[in-house]
Amino acid sequence: MWNFLAPPAFKPEQTGAGADAKYSRLRWQVFLGIFIGYAGFYIVRKNFSMAIPMLAPFGFEKGELGIVLSMNAIAYGFSKFIMASISDRSNAQRFLPLGLILAALSMMFMIVPIEWIGAEHKSWAILLMAALNFLVGWFNGMGWPPCGRVMTHWFSIKERGTWMSVWNCAHNVGGALVGPMAVYGAMWFGQWLYGADEKRYFMVGTYIFPAAVAILVAIVAYLMIRDTPQSCGLPSIEQWKGEYSKTYSAKSEEVLSTSEIFRTVLSNKFLWYIAFANAFVYMVRYGCLDWAPTILTEKGVNLKDAGWAYFAYEMAAIPGTLICGWLSDKVFHGRRALPTILFMGVVAVFVFIYWQFLDNINVVLMCLIAIGFFIYGPVMLIGVQALDLAPKNAAGTAAGLTGFMGYVLGTALLANVVIGYVAEHAGWDMTFVLLIAACGLSILFMGLTYKEEQYLVKKQKEEEK
Repeated sequence: MWNFLAPPAFKPEQTGAGADAKYSRLRWQVFLGIFIGYAGFYIVRKNFSMAIPMLAPFGFEKGELGIVLSMNAIAYGFSKFIMASISDRSNAQRFLPLGLILAALSMMFMIVPIEWIGAEHKSWAILLMAALNFLVGWFNGMGWPPCGRVMTHWFSIKERGTWMSVWNCAHNVGGALVGPMAVYGAMWFGQWLYGADEKRYFMVGTYIFPAAVAILVAIVAYLMIRDTPQSCGLPSIEQWKGEYSKTYSAKSEEVLSTSEIFRTVLSNKFLWYIAFANAFVYMVRYGCLDWAPTILTEKGVNLKDAGWAYFAYEMAAIPGTLICGWLSDKVFHGRRALPTILFMGVVAVFVFIYWQFLDNINVVLMCLIAIGFFIYGPVMLIGVQALDLAPKNAAGTAAGLTGFMGYVLGTALLANVVIGYVAEHAGWDMTFVLLIAACGLSILFMGLTYKEEQYLVKKQKEEEK
C-alpha cells in the first residue's frame, strides 16, 4: 500500500516560457481536481442527518441517533489528524480518490441495519449504524489533507486565502446536493427498489444514489490531480512566485518522518489556539446544520422543504466564503484572525435571532441562510491559518490538528451528543444558549493569534515603500 501511495519523484526542472505556461495550466487543472474531488466527499458525508427524521417511524429515537451521528465526527476528527500525517508523505493524486471510493462504499452499506436488522434488534442496528457511520467519517478524513498538500505546493501564501476560499466552496456544493439528492434519488429510484413501500424510499436518496455518484467523482479527480510542481518538472511555488512564508525553508520541500511531523505540529502553541477556536466554530456550524431538518420537521415543515433549507444553508456559504477569503488576502494582507473574529460576531447575532423567532419559519430560514453565509468563512480561514503557521511538508497534519478538535470536540461531543440530549431533555432554548457561548469562545481563542500574524503587515509596508 505504501508503494502505491508514495509521492512521485521530482523530475528535472523545466525553464522558459513553456514551463510558465505549463505551470499556469496545471495550477488550474489540479485546483479543479481537488475542488471536484472534495465536493464528492460531501456527497457521502453528512447524509445521516437527512435520514434522522425518516428513521423515527422505524422505532429509532433522537438521542440514540445522535450517538450514531457523533461517530461520523469522531472518526473524521481522528482520521483528519492521523491520516493527514500519512497524506503529508503520500501522492495526493492517489490518496484523495482512494478515500472517496472507500467512503462511498461505506455509505452504501448504511441500508443494511435498517433493511435487514431493524428496530426489532435495535441494539445491533444502532451498533452497525454507528460502525458504518464511523467508517464514513474515517474515510472522509482522507479528503482535506491531500487538498491542503496540493494548496501549499501549488499556491503561495499571499494568494492562498483567495484560492482556498474558492476551493472551500466545494464542500458547500457537495453538501448542498445532499438535500436534493435525498429527495430526487428517492423519487427516481425508490419505486424501482422498494415498490410501493414508500417509507423506505429515503434509503436510496440518502445512501445508494449519492454513493454511486461519489465513485464517479473519484475517477474524475484522479485524472486531474497532480501531487507537486516538482513531480511535473517545475520549480517550487515559492521560487516561481517569489513569495515566501515565515515558515518556509529548503527543508520544507523534503518529506519528513512521522515523528518529525508530529513534533513540528504539536509544539506550536498557535496551532493549539486555532484548534480550540475551531472546536467552537464547528459546534456552531454543525449545531445549526445537523439539527435543522429535525427542528424544521418538528415545526411542521415537510422533509422535502427541509431538504431545500439544508441546500440554502450550504449555498449561502459560497459568497460568504469568497468574501471572507478575499478580505483576508486583500484587506488584511494574509492575516486570518481578524476576519474570522468579525464573521463569528455576526454569526452570534443571527443565532440569537434564530432562537427568538423559532416559531416563525420564514425568519428561521432567513437566519439559516445568514448563518451559512457567515460561518463558512471562519471554517475556511482556520484551515488556511493552519497551513500558514506550519511548514508545508507538515501542512496536512497541522490542518488535521484543527480538524481533530473541530470534529471530535466541537462536532461529535458538543454539536451532536450534547445538543442532541440537551434538546431532548431541556428543549431547544438551552441549545441556543450553548451555541451563542460557542461563538464567544471562538472569538477569544482566535484573538490569541492576532500578534503572530502582524509580520505580514510589516512585509506589506516594506513592499509598498
